[in-house]
Amino acid sequence: MYAIVDIETTGGGGNSRITEIAVFRHNGVEVVDFFHSLINPEIFIPPFITRLTGIDNLMVQDAPTFSEVQDSVRRLTLDAWFVAHNAKFDYGFLKKEFGALDEYFQRDLLCTVQLSRKIFPGLKSYSLGNLCESLQILIENRHRAEGDAAATVKLFELLLQNDLQKLIPMDYA
Repeated sequence: MYAIVDIETTGGGGNSRITEIAVFRHNGVEVVDFFHSLINPEIFIPPFITRLTGIDNLMVQDAPTFSEVQDSVRRLTLDAWFVAHNAKFDYGFLKKEFGALDEYFQRDLLCTVQLSRKIFPGLKSYSLGNLCESLQILIENRHRAEGDAAATVKLFELLLQNDLQKLIPMDYA
């Protein structure tokens, strides 16, 4: 199983928090479960983040906090490879959020940036937008968790199909 994850945040710094999350649980053939939610980060969302994502403070004021969605996130990522585009970023935020709830969050990572460099070498850029453009993957709702995660699902499926070197583990150990 694979948990394909994308999050949006209030920024990249140490005090930043999650504002949106999407998780697609994938069995290697198709999506078998899905979770998406805005998250109230309980801190101010800076204007430059709102310009990038479209997520503003008003949108998240009545959204659940991370502690209110933790069960869904845990369930969809349990016993699955944690897959994300630039996986350490998304994983780091989730690890921090679970840590704030006194829970140790440990998942094995697969990064679609690193896999794409090996499986599709020689492309001009491996950013999600440029990579999807090169591979003719449509991204709807760019810089939003559900749109970026859905594009990452399509990218991951292409990676699975083209993984002649067997870089992607086919079952969860």
